[in-house]
Amino acid sequence: DPVRPEVPDAIAKCRNAGITVRMVTGDNVNTARSIALKCGIITPNDSFLVLEGKEFNRRIRSKPDGEVEQNLLDKVWPSLRVLARSSPQDKYVLVKGIIASKRNPTREVVAVTGDGTNDGPALKKADVGFAMGIQGTDVAKEASDIILVDDNFNSIVKAVMWGRNVYDSIAKFLQFQLTVNVVAVFCAFIGACIVKESPLRAVQMLWVNLIMDTLASLALATEVPTEDLLTRKPYGRTRPLISRTMMKNILGHAIYQLAVMLFILFAGPTVFDIDDGRPINNVFKPSEHFTMIFNVFVLMTLFNEINCRKIHGEQNVFRGIFTNPIFYGIWIVTFAVQILLVQYGSVAFSCVALTFEQWMWCLFFGVTVLLWNQIVNLIPVTRHMPKWGSGEVYSQTLTADLNAEGSSRPGASLTTGQILWLRGITRLQTQLRVIKAFQDSIDRQPPEYATLDRLRAATVPKLSS
Repeated sequence: DPVRPEVPDAIAKCRNAGITVRMVTGDNVNTARSIALKCGIITPNDSFLVLEGKEFNRRIRSKPDGEVEQNLLDKVWPSLRVLARSSPQDKYVLVKGIIASKRNPTREVVAVTGDGTNDGPALKKADVGFAMGIQGTDVAKEASDIILVDDNFNSIVKAVMWGRNVYDSIAKFLQFQLTVNVVAVFCAFIGACIVKESPLRAVQMLWVNLIMDTLASLALATEVPTEDLLTRKPYGRTRPLISRTMMKNILGHAIYQLAVMLFILFAGPTVFDIDDGRPINNVFKPSEHFTMIFNVFVLMTLFNEINCRKIHGEQNVFRGIFTNPIFYGIWIVTFAVQILLVQYGSVAFSCVALTFEQWMWCLFFGVTVLLWNQIVNLIPVTRHMPKWGSGEVYSQTLTADLNAEGSSRPGASLTTGQILWLRGITRLQTQLRVIKAFQDSIDRQPPEYATLDRLRAATVPKLSS
C-alpha cells in the first residue's frame, strides 16, 4: 500500500517528542526498508537495524534450547527499527522484551498498532494498544485500549498530545493550589500567634477556597493542547508529579507572597496611614487594614494563576492566553466579583470599601507577582532541590466512569469536559450555600458583635432551665 501523505510528518513529530517508531511487517525486507525510508522511520545514513524475522530470532534465542534470552534481546531492540518477514509471535516477543527490559533506568512504555486477529496478543501485552476502527477485526478491537476510528496514524500523535496536556493541567492546578495553601496557612498561623487574630476571616477563606478549587480547576484544566507539548521528551512512568521546577515555583512564590502579607500585616497601618483594625476587647470590626490584606492576597492569587499556566520555566506566561476564552473569562469574572465583595461586601465579608489609592497599592502588589515569576525562573534547578509525588507502576487497567454525578438519565452519555463542568457547578452551588449560611448567621448577630463570653453567658440559663 502507498504511504499516506500525513504519515512522514506524524513520525517526525513522534521523533521530536522522544517517541521511537518501529515497523513490524510480514513484507520482505526490501519492501519494508523502502517504506521505512519513505515514512522517515530510517534514513539512508542511519546505522539502525533492519532485520528479517529469521535473523531476529537467531540473535535473541539461546543456541542450546532456543529460548528467548532477555540479555540477548536487550542488545537488539534499542537499534532495531524495521522487522520484516515477521510472524505475530515475533511481534509479541519484541513487545514483551521491550517492556521487561531493564537496560534503561526507567521502564519503556510501549504502544502497539494492529488491525488483524493475529495482532491480539501484542495489543493486549502492550501498555497501550491501538486498533484500527475501519479495517480492524473484532478481536483486535477487543484486545486494544484505543480504537482509531479514522485508521490514521496522526491520531496517535493527537492522543499523545492530549495525554501530555492532561498531565500538565493537573500539574498546573497542583502548583497553584499548593502555593495558595502554604501562604494562607502560614499567614493565618503567624497572625493568630502574634496579633491574636487571623488576618483572613472564615467567610473570606471560603471565597479564596472557591477560587482555588472550582474556578481555578475550570480555568487551568481547559487549556487547549499545542504543538509545544511534542517538543519535550516523555516523562516516564514514575516521574514525580511535582517536579523540581514546580517545587522551585511553589516555594519561590509562597515566600514572596507571605513576605508581602506579613509586611502589610505589621507595617501596613504605618505605611498606608490607616487604623490597624486589631480587635478591641475580643471584638473584631471590619477595617481598611484587614480588607487590604484580604484584597492583596486574592489579587496575588489571581495573578499567580496566570503564572501557573506555564510550569516548565517559560518566560512568557501570556503566550496563548487568548486561545482559551474559559481561562480569561473566569479570571475577569473573579476579578470583578472581588471588586464587588470589597466595595459592597460590608459586614457579610468583613470588608470596608477601599479608596482608589488603596486599590492601586493592592493592584501593585498583585502585578509584582508576575515580575517575581521572571526572577524565580532565573534560579537554576539543582539536584538538591526537592521533588515530590513519585509514582509506582501498577499493572491494573483503569477504566473511566462516564456516568458521573449529574448523569442519572438512562442511556446518558457525557464527555469528560461535560463531567468536569457538572462537578464544578455542583461544587460552586455547595460553596454558595455555605456562604449564604454564614451570611444568615451574621445577620442574626447583635449589632455590637457579641463576644464568645456573652454567647456563653446567654446560653447557660437556657441549658440550666
